[in-house]
Amino acid sequence: MTAARRTLSALSRYPSAIAGLLIIAALVLLSIYTVIAIPYSEAIRLWRGGEGVWLETPRNALPSWVNLFPGVNLPDTLILDTESDLVTKTRQAVSDGMTDIITTFTFDYTADEFPQEISLFLTSKYDQKRPLVSLTWLTPDGREIRVADVTVERSATVRFSQESKLERRLKGLKPEIGLFADPEAGDDPKPLQGVYQLVAAGLAFEDESDVDARLVIYGQVYGLAGTDHRRRDLTLALMWGTPVALAFGLLAAVGSVVSTLIIAAIGVWFGNLIDAVIQRVTEVNMILPGLPILIMIGAFYSRSIWVMLGVVILLGIFSPGIKSYRAIFLQVKESPYIEAAQAYGAGNFRIIFLYLIPRIIPILVPQFVVLIPSFVFLEATLAVLNLGDPVLPTWGKVLSDARTNGALYQGHYYWVLEPAALLLLSGLGFAMVGFALDRIFNPRLREL
Repeated sequence: MTAARRTLSALSRYPSAIAGLLIIAALVLLSIYTVIAIPYSEAIRLWRGGEGVWLETPRNALPSWVNLFPGVNLPDTLILDTESDLVTKTRQAVSDGMTDIITTFTFDYTADEFPQEISLFLTSKYDQKRPLVSLTWLTPDGREIRVADVTVERSATVRFSQESKLERRLKGLKPEIGLFADPEAGDDPKPLQGVYQLVAAGLAFEDESDVDARLVIYGQVYGLAGTDHRRRDLTLALMWGTPVALAFGLLAAVGSVVSTLIIAAIGVWFGNLIDAVIQRVTEVNMILPGLPILIMIGAFYSRSIWVMLGVVILLGIFSPGIKSYRAIFLQVKESPYIEAAQAYGAGNFRIIFLYLIPRIIPILVPQFVVLIPSFVFLEATLAVLNLGDPVLPTWGKVLSDARTNGALYQGHYYWVLEPAALLLLSGLGFAMVGFALDRIFNPRLREL
């Protein structure tokens, strides 16, 4: 039985280790799926936003799963276009060169709250004469409300909340409230549930002219993770934050531990001046404040995650761990098999890499596993301090945006709790596996 299989067999005796392995496996699978499903360039484009990227998502919307709670019935975002089964479009010639183009949007509104916004996106094809579109809103109780008359260029957007005439027709109520309000509800408006229609009656003045429409009713819930102040779907950042966090933590841990281990072994084996220099450099590095150095680099040089990763590894090379590794290597150096290796002529670096270092690797595995989430939290901390990578969507970036925009003060708790939960979950998974490994490899804890 190989060492890996023996370790897995030993881990299976600890329920906490099994739970930790399942958490880590889930995070790894999510990372693989994310990288394949949403390529890096696409993720950056979506997260940066820009013109037309997030036009059809609501602002600061709760996750859709909140509707699963008893008594909660918030409106979801509804998108209807001419390709939908709920939309009908007819053309009828009325005279030479003039055509009626009537698009009817029909939907059933069953929510207990009002939507955030209503927008109609129009596109048209014409040669010289622009089509005209008249919008009429039909309520379940038979009322007809004229919304607006629009001259459609190549593209036009009708935002109902910006139609001042419509607001006056609704007696001062905002359109997203007045168009859905029950007229018998009194001073406390409540949505009138039922089937609504929006009729876009277009008039084209050329035979080949056409008008297409797309209705978006922005709800109060959206997607698995909700949206932020820029209408961005937070699911994107939570998904892409997983491979970024795991890669940063793993690379930082590997770079720091391996480099520290090699330097400690070289210092012990060669001793004298080399060992003294390594110890003095380590003592100087121990008093250097790591986080302020990273803050200075982020503020004055670069906030790239790869630059930060390199600095973290450099600061970790001469970490306090060298002292602990040195004490262990001093004992291993006096072992009989080391003397035997010298006797048959093994070289210095052969002894270091094949006899010294492998001897203490089992002891380092638990420390290495526990070290990974500390670097994950470090990356998130830099982002919360607005020193994270400005390009990448990460858990820390979501927390930073939430803090900057006062998410907790405005009641957008999901904005903070979701990335925080993923950070805690990743830390818990690695910690449970690391503690179990410590009990397996540490002889002092093996019998406890």
